[in-house]
Amino acid sequence: MKRVAFYTLGCKLNFSETSTIARLFPENEFVKVDFEANPDIFIINTCSVTDNADKKCKSLVNKAMRISPHGFVAIIGCYAQLKPEEIGEIPGVDLVLGANEKFNILQHIQHSEKSLKAQIHACEIESVNTFIPSFSFGERTRAFFKIQDGCDYSCSFCTIPLARGKSRSESIENTLIAAKDLIKETKAKEIVLTGVNTGDFGRHNGESFFELIQQLDVLEGVERIRISSIEPNLLSDAIIEFATTSNKFVPHFHIPLQSGNNKTLKAMRRRYQRELYQEKVEKIKMLLPDACIGVDVIVGFPGETHEDFMETFNFIQSLDISYLHVFTYSERDNTLAADFQDVVPSKERAQRSKMLHILSEKKKRFFYQNQLGKTLNVLWEAEKDGDFMYGFTDNYVKVCTTYNETLVNTIQQFTLNEINESGIVIGRMIESPTFVLLN
Repeated sequence: MKRVAFYTLGCKLNFSETSTIARLFPENEFVKVDFEANPDIFIINTCSVTDNADKKCKSLVNKAMRISPHGFVAIIGCYAQLKPEEIGEIPGVDLVLGANEKFNILQHIQHSEKSLKAQIHACEIESVNTFIPSFSFGERTRAFFKIQDGCDYSCSFCTIPLARGKSRSESIENTLIAAKDLIKETKAKEIVLTGVNTGDFGRHNGESFFELIQQLDVLEGVERIRISSIEPNLLSDAIIEFATTSNKFVPHFHIPLQSGNNKTLKAMRRRYQRELYQEKVEKIKMLLPDACIGVDVIVGFPGETHEDFMETFNFIQSLDISYLHVFTYSERDNTLAADFQDVVPSKERAQRSKMLHILSEKKKRFFYQNQLGKTLNVLWEAEKDGDFMYGFTDNYVKVCTTYNETLVNTIQQFTLNEINESGIVIGRMIESPTFVLLN
Protein backbone atom coordinates (compact mmCIF):
# COMPACT_ATOMS: atom_id res chain seq x y z
CA MET A 1 0.00 0.00 0.00
CA LYS A 2 1.24 3.49 -0.86
CA ARG A 3 1.55 6.08 1.89
CA VAL A 4 -0.08 9.43 1.08
CA ALA A 5 0.09 12.70 3.03
CA PHE A 6 -2.11 15.76 2.62
CA TYR A 7 -1.28 19.35 3.58
CA THR A 8 -3.78 22.22 3.35
CA LEU A 9 -2.97 25.91 3.10
CA GLY A 10 -5.58 28.63 3.43
CA CYS A 11 -9.25 28.72 4.25
CA LYS A 12 -11.99 26.43 5.57
CA LEU A 13 -13.06 25.85 1.96
CA ASN A 14 -9.68 24.32 1.19
CA PHE A 15 -9.93 22.07 4.24
CA SER A 16 -13.32 20.77 3.08
CA GLU A 17 -11.94 20.03 -0.39
CA THR A 18 -8.77 18.35 0.88
CA SER A 19 -10.83 16.05 3.07
CA THR A 20 -13.13 15.15 0.18
CA ILE A 21 -10.19 14.49 -2.14
CA ALA A 22 -8.55 12.29 0.52
CA ARG A 23 -11.67 10.12 0.65
CA LEU A 24 -11.26 9.39 -3.07
CA PHE A 25 -8.17 7.28 -2.33
CA PRO A 26 -9.19 3.61 -1.80
CA GLU A 27 -8.27 2.33 1.64
CA ASN A 28 -7.10 -0.98 0.17
CA GLU A 29 -4.48 0.81 -1.96
CA PHE A 30 -3.46 3.87 0.09
CA VAL A 31 -2.84 4.61 3.73
CA LYS A 32 -3.08 8.22 4.94
CA VAL A 33 -0.05 9.32 6.98
CA ASP A 34 1.36 12.51 8.49
CA PHE A 35 3.41 14.80 6.27
CA GLU A 36 6.63 13.90 8.09
CA ALA A 37 6.04 10.12 8.12
CA ASN A 38 8.06 9.41 4.95
CA PRO A 39 5.11 9.33 2.49
CA ASP A 40 5.30 7.96 -1.03
CA ILE A 41 2.95 10.73 -2.20
CA PHE A 42 2.60 14.33 -1.02
CA ILE A 43 -0.53 16.29 -1.96
CA ILE A 44 -0.41 20.01 -1.16
CA ASN A 45 -3.63 22.03 -1.50
CA THR A 46 -2.54 25.63 -1.97
CA CYS A 47 -3.83 29.11 -1.29
CA SER A 48 -2.85 32.29 -3.11
CA VAL A 49 -4.48 35.09 -1.14
CA THR A 50 -1.08 36.53 -0.19
CA ASP A 51 2.51 36.31 -1.34
CA ASN A 52 3.28 34.42 1.87
CA ALA A 53 0.90 31.65 0.80
CA ASP A 54 2.90 31.20 -2.42
CA LYS A 55 6.17 31.10 -0.48
CA LYS A 56 4.71 28.57 1.96
CA CYS A 57 3.93 26.21 -0.93
CA LYS A 58 7.55 26.33 -2.15
CA SER A 59 8.79 25.78 1.39
CA LEU A 60 6.56 22.72 1.79
CA VAL A 61 7.86 21.19 -1.44
CA ASN A 62 11.43 21.63 -0.18
CA LYS A 63 10.44 20.05 3.12
CA ALA A 64 8.80 17.11 1.33
CA MET A 65 11.98 16.46 -0.65
CA ARG A 66 14.04 16.43 2.54
CA ILE A 67 11.63 14.00 4.18
CA SER A 68 11.25 11.68 1.20
CA PRO A 69 13.63 12.51 -1.71
CA HIS A 70 11.88 10.05 -4.02
CA GLY A 71 8.36 11.02 -2.96
CA PHE A 72 5.81 12.04 -5.60
CA VAL A 73 4.63 15.66 -5.12
CA ALA A 74 1.28 16.91 -6.44
CA ILE A 75 0.17 20.55 -6.13
CA ILE A 76 -3.51 21.54 -6.36
CA GLY A 77 -5.60 24.54 -5.32
CA CYS A 78 -5.68 28.26 -6.06
CA TYR A 79 -1.94 28.76 -6.57
CA ALA A 80 -1.90 25.77 -8.94
CA GLN A 81 -4.62 27.37 -11.07
CA LEU A 82 -3.07 30.83 -11.08
CA LYS A 83 0.57 29.95 -11.76
CA PRO A 84 0.87 26.32 -12.91
CA GLU A 85 4.03 26.88 -14.97
CA GLU A 86 5.77 28.64 -12.08
CA ILE A 87 4.94 25.74 -9.75
CA GLY A 88 6.09 23.25 -12.35
CA GLU A 89 9.57 24.80 -12.16
CA ILE A 90 9.89 24.12 -8.42
CA PRO A 91 12.39 21.25 -7.99
CA GLY A 92 10.60 18.14 -6.78
CA VAL A 93 7.11 18.93 -8.11
CA ASP A 94 5.74 16.12 -10.30
CA LEU A 95 2.11 17.07 -10.91
CA VAL A 96 0.19 20.36 -11.03
CA LEU A 97 -3.61 20.28 -11.29
CA GLY A 98 -5.80 23.30 -11.94
CA ALA A 99 -9.35 23.93 -10.80
CA ASN A 100 -10.97 21.55 -13.29
CA GLU A 101 -8.70 18.59 -12.50
CA LYS A 102 -8.07 18.58 -8.74
CA PHE A 103 -10.97 16.21 -8.05
CA ASN A 104 -9.56 13.84 -10.70
CA ILE A 105 -6.23 13.61 -8.89
CA LEU A 106 -6.45 9.88 -8.23
CA GLN A 107 -6.57 9.07 -11.95
CA HIS A 108 -3.62 11.36 -12.62
CA ILE A 109 -1.52 9.86 -9.83
CA GLN A 110 -2.27 6.30 -10.92
CA HIS A 111 -0.90 7.09 -14.38
CA SER A 112 2.07 9.21 -13.32
CA GLU A 113 5.59 8.58 -12.11
CA LYS A 114 8.22 10.81 -10.59
CA SER A 115 10.23 12.55 -13.29
CA LEU A 116 12.46 15.53 -13.89
CA LYS A 117 9.67 17.48 -15.57
CA ALA A 118 6.31 18.16 -13.90
CA GLN A 119 3.06 17.22 -15.61
CA ILE A 120 0.76 20.23 -15.75
CA HIS A 121 -3.00 20.02 -16.28
CA ALA A 122 -4.51 23.49 -16.22
CA CYS A 123 -7.23 25.29 -18.16
CA GLU A 124 -8.63 28.76 -18.65
CA ILE A 125 -10.67 29.69 -15.59
CA GLU A 126 -13.64 30.61 -17.81
CA SER A 127 -14.13 26.92 -18.58
CA VAL A 128 -14.47 25.96 -14.91
CA ASN A 129 -18.18 25.62 -14.25
CA THR A 130 -18.74 22.42 -12.29
CA PHE A 131 -19.56 22.35 -8.58
CA ILE A 132 -18.35 19.53 -6.35
CA PRO A 133 -19.94 19.45 -2.86
CA SER A 134 -17.27 18.84 -0.23
CA PHE A 135 -16.96 18.43 3.51
CA SER A 136 -14.21 17.87 6.02
CA PHE A 137 -14.14 14.56 7.88
CA GLY A 138 -11.98 13.18 10.66
CA GLU A 139 -9.75 16.17 11.38
CA ARG A 140 -12.09 18.14 13.66
CA THR A 141 -15.35 17.76 15.57
CA ARG A 142 -16.77 20.63 13.52
CA ALA A 143 -17.37 19.72 9.89
CA PHE A 144 -16.67 22.30 7.18
CA PHE A 145 -19.38 22.03 4.50
CA LYS A 146 -18.74 23.61 1.09
CA ILE A 147 -22.04 24.94 -0.28
CA GLN A 148 -20.75 27.46 -2.84
CA ASP A 149 -17.67 28.09 -4.99
CA GLY A 150 -16.27 30.90 -7.14
CA CYS A 151 -17.11 34.60 -7.10
CA ASP A 152 -18.71 37.09 -9.49
CA TYR A 153 -17.38 40.08 -7.59
CA SER A 154 -14.36 41.93 -8.93
CA CYS A 155 -12.61 43.39 -5.90
CA SER A 156 -9.49 45.13 -7.10
CA PHE A 157 -7.14 43.29 -4.71
CA CYS A 158 -8.44 39.74 -5.07
CA THR A 159 -7.29 36.79 -7.20
CA ILE A 160 -10.04 34.38 -6.13
CA PRO A 161 -12.25 34.84 -9.24
CA LEU A 162 -9.13 34.08 -11.31
CA ALA A 163 -8.39 30.97 -9.25
CA ARG A 164 -11.90 29.58 -8.74
CA GLY A 165 -14.05 31.01 -11.49
CA LYS A 166 -17.64 32.19 -11.50
CA SER A 167 -20.00 31.84 -8.55
CA ARG A 168 -21.83 28.52 -8.57
CA SER A 169 -23.61 26.13 -6.26
CA GLU A 170 -25.88 23.11 -6.26
CA SER A 171 -29.65 23.27 -5.86
CA ILE A 172 -31.10 23.36 -2.36
CA GLU A 173 -32.41 19.83 -2.89
CA ASN A 174 -28.96 18.44 -3.74
CA THR A 175 -27.27 20.49 -1.02
CA LEU A 176 -29.60 18.96 1.56
CA ILE A 177 -28.73 15.48 0.26
CA ALA A 178 -25.02 16.29 0.68
CA ALA A 179 -25.68 17.66 4.19
CA LYS A 180 -27.43 14.44 5.19
CA ASP A 181 -24.47 12.43 3.89
CA LEU A 182 -22.14 14.64 5.92
CA ILE A 183 -24.16 14.10 9.10
CA LYS A 184 -24.29 10.35 8.55
CA GLU A 185 -20.56 9.97 7.85
CA THR A 186 -19.03 12.43 10.33
CA LYS A 187 -21.39 12.36 13.33
CA ALA A 188 -20.28 15.98 13.80
CA LYS A 189 -22.28 18.03 16.28
CA GLU A 190 -21.56 21.25 14.35
CA ILE A 191 -21.53 22.12 10.65
CA VAL A 192 -19.73 25.23 9.37
CA LEU A 193 -21.13 26.47 6.04
CA THR A 194 -18.32 27.64 3.81
CA GLY A 195 -17.70 28.95 0.30
CA VAL A 196 -15.91 31.72 -1.55
CA ASN A 197 -18.98 33.98 -1.35
CA THR A 198 -21.30 31.94 0.83
CA GLY A 199 -24.20 34.38 0.80
CA ASP A 200 -24.33 34.18 -3.02
CA PHE A 201 -25.59 30.59 -2.80
CA GLY A 202 -28.37 29.75 -5.23
CA ARG A 203 -28.48 33.06 -7.10
CA HIS A 204 -27.86 31.40 -10.47
CA ASN A 205 -30.45 28.70 -9.70
CA GLY A 206 -33.26 31.08 -8.82
CA GLU A 207 -32.85 30.15 -5.14
CA SER A 208 -31.28 31.95 -2.17
CA PHE A 209 -29.02 31.46 0.83
CA PHE A 210 -31.90 32.41 3.12
CA GLU A 211 -34.05 29.63 1.67
CA LEU A 212 -31.21 27.17 2.19
CA ILE A 213 -30.62 27.97 5.86
CA GLN A 214 -34.34 27.64 6.56
CA GLN A 215 -34.19 24.09 5.16
CA LEU A 216 -30.96 23.23 6.99
CA ASP A 217 -32.46 24.40 10.26
CA VAL A 218 -34.85 21.44 10.39
CA LEU A 219 -32.28 18.74 9.58
CA GLU A 220 -32.02 15.96 12.14
CA GLY A 221 -28.72 14.67 13.49
CA VAL A 222 -26.82 17.95 13.92
CA GLU A 223 -27.06 20.38 16.83
CA ARG A 224 -25.29 23.47 15.54
CA ILE A 225 -24.83 25.24 12.22
CA ARG A 226 -22.39 28.12 11.84
CA ILE A 227 -21.91 30.49 8.90
CA SER A 228 -18.18 30.84 8.21
CA SER A 229 -18.36 34.25 6.52
CA ILE A 230 -20.92 36.40 4.72
CA GLU A 231 -20.59 39.68 2.83
CA PRO A 232 -22.35 42.63 4.53
CA ASN A 233 -24.40 43.42 1.42
CA LEU A 234 -25.66 39.81 1.38
CA LEU A 235 -26.42 39.63 5.11
CA SER A 236 -30.09 40.53 4.92
CA ASP A 237 -32.23 41.57 7.87
CA ALA A 238 -34.22 38.39 7.25
CA ILE A 239 -31.11 36.26 7.90
CA ILE A 240 -30.30 38.17 11.10
CA GLU A 241 -33.88 37.92 12.33
CA PHE A 242 -33.96 34.22 11.48
CA ALA A 243 -30.95 33.63 13.77
CA THR A 244 -32.97 34.88 16.76
CA THR A 245 -35.47 32.00 16.49
CA SER A 246 -33.35 29.33 14.78
CA ASN A 247 -33.12 25.83 16.21
CA LYS A 248 -29.54 25.31 15.07
CA PHE A 249 -27.90 28.48 13.70
CA VAL A 250 -25.61 29.97 16.31
CA PRO A 251 -25.24 33.68 17.24
CA HIS A 252 -21.94 34.16 15.44
CA PHE A 253 -21.41 36.27 12.32
CA HIS A 254 -18.12 36.78 10.50
CA ILE A 255 -18.55 39.80 8.22
CA PRO A 256 -15.71 41.10 6.00
CA LEU A 257 -15.20 44.87 6.29
CA GLN A 258 -11.74 45.33 4.69
CA SER A 259 -11.75 49.10 5.35
CA GLY A 260 -13.68 51.61 7.41
CA ASN A 261 -12.86 54.38 4.94
CA ASN A 262 -15.36 54.86 2.10
CA LYS A 263 -12.72 56.14 -0.33
CA THR A 264 -10.67 52.99 0.20
CA LEU A 265 -13.76 50.75 -0.06
CA LYS A 266 -14.52 52.32 -3.43
CA ALA A 267 -10.94 51.76 -4.62
CA MET A 268 -11.20 48.15 -3.45
CA ARG A 269 -14.43 47.86 -5.51
CA ARG A 270 -16.36 46.60 -2.51
CA ARG A 271 -20.15 46.57 -2.86
CA TYR A 272 -21.05 48.59 0.23
CA GLN A 273 -20.01 51.60 2.26
CA ARG A 274 -19.21 51.78 5.96
CA GLU A 275 -22.69 53.04 6.80
CA LEU A 276 -24.26 49.75 5.65
CA TYR A 277 -21.72 47.78 7.67
CA GLN A 278 -22.55 49.74 10.80
CA GLU A 279 -26.26 49.11 10.25
CA LYS A 280 -25.67 45.36 10.09
CA VAL A 281 -23.64 45.29 13.31
CA GLU A 282 -26.22 47.39 15.15
CA LYS A 283 -29.07 45.19 13.89
CA ILE A 284 -27.31 42.03 15.12
CA LYS A 285 -26.54 43.47 18.54
CA MET A 286 -30.06 44.83 18.96
CA LEU A 287 -31.60 41.39 18.37
CA LEU A 288 -28.75 39.20 19.69
CA PRO A 289 -26.80 41.13 22.35
CA ASP A 290 -24.46 38.18 23.08
CA ALA A 291 -23.69 37.48 19.42
CA CYS A 292 -20.04 37.19 18.41
CA ILE A 293 -19.09 39.33 15.40
CA GLY A 294 -15.80 38.77 13.59
CA VAL A 295 -14.33 41.25 11.11
CA ASP A 296 -11.86 40.93 8.21
CA VAL A 297 -9.78 44.05 7.56
CA ILE A 298 -6.94 44.84 5.14
CA VAL A 299 -4.22 47.35 6.04
CA GLY A 300 -1.83 49.13 3.70
CA PHE A 301 -4.00 49.14 0.57
CA PRO A 302 -2.51 51.42 -2.13
CA GLY A 303 -3.53 55.01 -1.53
CA GLU A 304 -4.51 54.40 2.11
CA THR A 305 -3.11 57.43 3.93
CA HIS A 306 -2.44 57.59 7.66
CA GLU A 307 -5.68 59.55 8.02
CA ASP A 308 -7.59 56.91 6.06
CA PHE A 309 -6.20 54.16 8.28
CA MET A 310 -7.05 56.05 11.46
CA GLU A 311 -10.60 56.44 10.17
CA THR A 312 -10.73 52.65 9.80
CA PHE A 313 -9.18 52.17 13.26
CA ASN A 314 -11.63 54.54 14.94
CA PHE A 315 -14.59 53.09 13.05
CA ILE A 316 -13.76 49.55 14.18
CA GLN A 317 -13.13 50.79 17.71
CA SER A 318 -16.63 52.29 17.76
CA LEU A 319 -18.31 49.06 16.62
CA ASP A 320 -19.57 46.43 19.06
CA ILE A 321 -17.57 43.62 17.45
CA SER A 322 -15.68 40.71 19.03
CA TYR A 323 -12.43 40.10 17.13
CA LEU A 324 -10.51 40.94 13.94
CA HIS A 325 -8.77 38.96 11.23
CA VAL A 326 -6.10 41.41 10.06
CA PHE A 327 -4.54 41.03 6.61
CA THR A 328 -1.57 43.06 5.44
CA TYR A 329 -2.13 44.05 1.82
CA SER A 330 -0.06 41.97 -0.59
CA GLU A 331 0.37 42.83 -4.27
CA ARG A 332 -1.09 40.08 -6.47
CA ASP A 333 -0.40 39.68 -10.19
CA ASN A 334 -3.28 40.32 -12.60
CA THR A 335 -5.29 42.39 -10.14
CA LEU A 336 -6.23 46.02 -10.69
CA ALA A 337 -4.69 47.13 -7.40
CA ALA A 338 -1.27 45.82 -8.45
CA ASP A 339 -0.98 48.85 -10.75
CA PHE A 340 -2.30 51.43 -8.28
CA GLN A 341 -0.10 54.35 -7.28
CA ASP A 342 0.76 55.62 -3.78
CA VAL A 343 2.04 52.28 -2.51
CA VAL A 344 2.16 52.08 1.30
CA PRO A 345 5.68 51.21 2.57
CA SER A 346 6.05 47.75 4.12
CA LYS A 347 7.12 49.20 7.46
CA GLU A 348 3.96 51.32 7.62
CA ARG A 349 1.79 48.33 6.70
CA ALA A 350 3.36 46.34 9.53
CA GLN A 351 2.75 49.14 12.04
CA ARG A 352 -0.90 49.43 11.06
CA SER A 353 -1.31 45.67 11.32
CA LYS A 354 0.18 45.72 14.82
CA MET A 355 -2.25 48.43 15.93
CA LEU A 356 -5.24 46.45 14.73
CA HIS A 357 -4.00 43.22 16.31
CA ILE A 358 -3.81 45.03 19.65
CA LEU A 359 -7.31 46.41 19.11
CA SER A 360 -8.54 42.90 18.29
CA GLU A 361 -7.22 41.55 21.60
CA LYS A 362 -8.94 44.37 23.49
CA LYS A 363 -12.20 43.70 21.65
CA LYS A 364 -12.01 39.98 22.39
CA ARG A 365 -11.29 40.54 26.07
CA PHE A 366 -14.20 42.97 26.37
CA PHE A 367 -16.49 40.46 24.65
CA TYR A 368 -15.35 37.69 27.01
CA GLN A 369 -15.88 39.94 30.04
CA ASN A 370 -19.48 40.48 28.96
CA GLN A 371 -20.02 36.70 29.00
CA LEU A 372 -18.97 36.30 32.64
CA GLY A 373 -21.66 34.92 34.89
CA LYS A 374 -23.42 33.19 32.02
CA THR A 375 -23.91 29.42 31.73
CA LEU A 376 -23.12 28.43 28.13
CA ASN A 377 -22.89 25.27 26.06
CA VAL A 378 -19.45 24.12 24.88
CA LEU A 379 -18.68 21.71 22.06
CA TRP A 380 -15.39 20.02 22.98
CA GLU A 381 -12.77 19.54 20.27
CA ALA A 382 -10.60 16.45 19.75
CA GLU A 383 -7.29 18.34 19.78
CA LYS A 384 -5.12 17.65 22.82
CA ASP A 385 -2.65 20.28 24.06
CA GLY A 386 -0.60 18.74 26.84
CA ASP A 387 -3.03 18.08 29.69
CA PHE A 388 -5.72 20.32 28.18
CA MET A 389 -8.43 20.29 25.51
CA TYR A 390 -10.39 23.10 23.92
CA GLY A 391 -13.96 23.86 22.98
CA PHE A 392 -16.22 26.63 21.74
CA THR A 393 -19.47 28.05 23.00
CA ASP A 394 -22.26 28.65 20.50
CA ASN A 395 -21.21 32.32 20.37
CA TYR A 396 -17.59 31.35 19.72
CA VAL A 397 -15.92 31.83 23.08
CA LYS A 398 -12.90 29.53 23.23
CA VAL A 399 -12.62 27.47 26.40
CA CYS A 400 -10.14 25.03 27.90
CA THR A 401 -10.38 22.20 30.41
CA THR A 402 -8.36 19.21 31.58
CA TYR A 403 -8.24 16.63 28.80
CA ASN A 404 -10.93 13.98 29.01
CA GLU A 405 -11.43 11.79 25.95
CA THR A 406 -15.08 11.17 26.83
CA LEU A 407 -15.82 14.88 26.33
CA VAL A 408 -14.72 14.91 22.67
CA ASN A 409 -17.59 15.84 20.33
CA THR A 410 -20.01 16.34 23.24
CA ILE A 411 -21.77 19.52 24.29
CA GLN A 412 -21.54 20.38 27.97
CA GLN A 413 -22.81 23.29 30.07
CA PHE A 414 -20.48 25.47 32.10
CA THR A 415 -20.47 28.80 33.90
CA LEU A 416 -17.90 31.58 33.32
CA ASN A 417 -16.83 33.24 36.55
CA GLU A 418 -13.83 35.56 36.27
CA ILE A 419 -10.79 36.64 34.27
CA ASN A 420 -7.46 36.56 36.10
CA GLU A 421 -4.49 38.89 35.58
CA SER A 422 -3.16 36.72 32.75
CA GLY A 423 -6.38 37.10 30.77
CA ILE A 424 -7.59 33.57 31.61
CA VAL A 425 -11.21 33.14 32.60
CA ILE A 426 -11.88 30.73 35.46
CA GLY A 427 -15.20 28.93 35.49
CA ARG A 428 -17.03 25.80 36.53
CA MET A 429 -18.34 23.04 34.32
CA ILE A 430 -21.76 21.89 35.46
CA GLU A 431 -21.30 18.65 37.47
CA SER A 432 -17.64 18.59 36.38
CA PRO A 433 -14.23 19.71 37.74
CA THR A 434 -12.93 23.27 37.47
CA PHE A 435 -11.82 24.41 34.03
CA VAL A 436 -10.22 27.50 32.51
CA LEU A 437 -11.31 29.66 29.61
CA LEU A 438 -8.50 31.09 27.46
CA ASN A 439 -8.57 34.65 26.24
